[in-house]
Amino acid sequence: MGRISPIKIVLQSFTDSEYIIIIDKVIEIWGQLKVIVLEPLLRVLMYVSLAMSVMLFIEKVYMSLVVGFNKLFRRKTEKRYKWEEFKDDVESENSVYPLVLIQIPMFNEREEVYQLSIGAVCGLSWPSNRIVIQVLDDSTDPLVKSLVEVECEKWASKGKNIHYQLRHNRKGYKAGALKEGLKHSYANECEYVAIFDADFQPEPDFLWKTIPFLHHNSQLGLVQTRWKFVNSDECLMTRMQEMSLNYHFKVEQEVGSSTHSFFGFNGTAGVWRMAALNEAGGWKDRTTVEDMDLAVRASLKGWKFLYLGSIQVKNELPSSFKAYRYQQHRWSCGPANLFRKMVYEIIINENVTLRKKLHVIYSFFFVRKIVAHIVTFVLYCVVIPASVWLPKVEVPTWGTIYIPTIITILNAVGTPRSLYLVVFWIVFENVMALHRTKATFIGIFEAERVNEWVVTEKHGDDSKAKTITSQHEIRGFKLSERLLVVELCMGIILFVSGCYDLAFGKNYYYIYMYLQAIAFIVTGVGYIGT
Repeated sequence: MGRISPIKIVLQSFTDSEYIIIIDKVIEIWGQLKVIVLEPLLRVLMYVSLAMSVMLFIEKVYMSLVVGFNKLFRRKTEKRYKWEEFKDDVESENSVYPLVLIQIPMFNEREEVYQLSIGAVCGLSWPSNRIVIQVLDDSTDPLVKSLVEVECEKWASKGKNIHYQLRHNRKGYKAGALKEGLKHSYANECEYVAIFDADFQPEPDFLWKTIPFLHHNSQLGLVQTRWKFVNSDECLMTRMQEMSLNYHFKVEQEVGSSTHSFFGFNGTAGVWRMAALNEAGGWKDRTTVEDMDLAVRASLKGWKFLYLGSIQVKNELPSSFKAYRYQQHRWSCGPANLFRKMVYEIIINENVTLRKKLHVIYSFFFVRKIVAHIVTFVLYCVVIPASVWLPKVEVPTWGTIYIPTIITILNAVGTPRSLYLVVFWIVFENVMALHRTKATFIGIFEAERVNEWVVTEKHGDDSKAKTITSQHEIRGFKLSERLLVVELCMGIILFVSGCYDLAFGKNYYYIYMYLQAIAFIVTGVGYIGT
């Protein structure tokens, strides 16, 4: 005979009446726990979430009104600034044109990527003796380094003033590479510096359209242009990214520029005045958002920025979920960490107005970079599902339907062609809110991974190379690398909560929770992206 477990022996010793007493006692303890601990805690969480939701709602409505006003009255920010074409002067041998430095930072890029970016930059229409190109290579792969160097030599043989700069360490990552590049004597002679990440492809007339604004308006320190996504139709995930980023450029950047408040440098597809960059203290690697760090410091020195949405620079969206997840961690953790480091510096600054300080601290950092991430996850993935199990905590309809609907519409109108995908976009953004919220708290409290920098994988537009890579990745597939346990757990919790709401609830939350559960589970098993 096999041994009987001690637990089974104990259970067999109870009579039916004792079972009933135990069950009643458990129910009584659960009831007391709900009343004393869980319901008050959930109620506080709900009120905080609703307050954050109202903050975000007001911010979204305000920005939409500004954009609507500008469109209605055809107001363009660039019209406030002087713009004149440069006139050729044969005798001065193009000396009327300012000397421009172009920096292309890269790290272990594919051949299809660096060839496109270097080729596009070398194709810029600007007097050849007034442009200097820097390829800042931090690659660790010997083959990649040699291939990039050969590519630079090829363009140098065609008469391009191009320099291949290799670092033997990755200290400071992108900020370190850009800072190192500016130490060269030829870079210090330049008046302006344009920066393009390795997957960006500017049009030939890019400098002709941007440099005159800086040259004729001494108060301007930065001209930022818009991104144009070459692979937005590659998969559903890239379509979702396009919707989010279009809103960022068409609304957030446009409003910051048109109201003379503040907007962040996007790290690429922009041109800096070298004097503004130097006065702000140059590149710093204290966070993973060196671009935003520089923009805030330059703004506090009194420099103005101009956003030109009419100029679009082609680039690539991350098409794998792993790459996108790492990118979003950096983009969410970095701003929160920078806010922690700079909030006091912003408060005591005496060069800018109180209005601008409030805009940077409250609107730019607190609402858009912290509140937006936290409220999306906490309200829609924690409070609403938990209220199903604790029905005495009722989330008001305006917080679950009216405000979210208006916010969603205001976000979605930036990409009219994708309006029919809005439901997919909502549930996908809620999934990503899990990662963004985690990253935000890591940044605020400077926890582990606060300075983690994983370069976003790029493919270029060579479809054959993508197919070969995908086949290779499938052959080397590991289930443990594909499954995401946290997402799967969230999906199961939401699905069970939906079933409970369907059986006992009265608010029809199960419709939303089933959809959100599917999104989490699909993401958790790795069926998202390419």
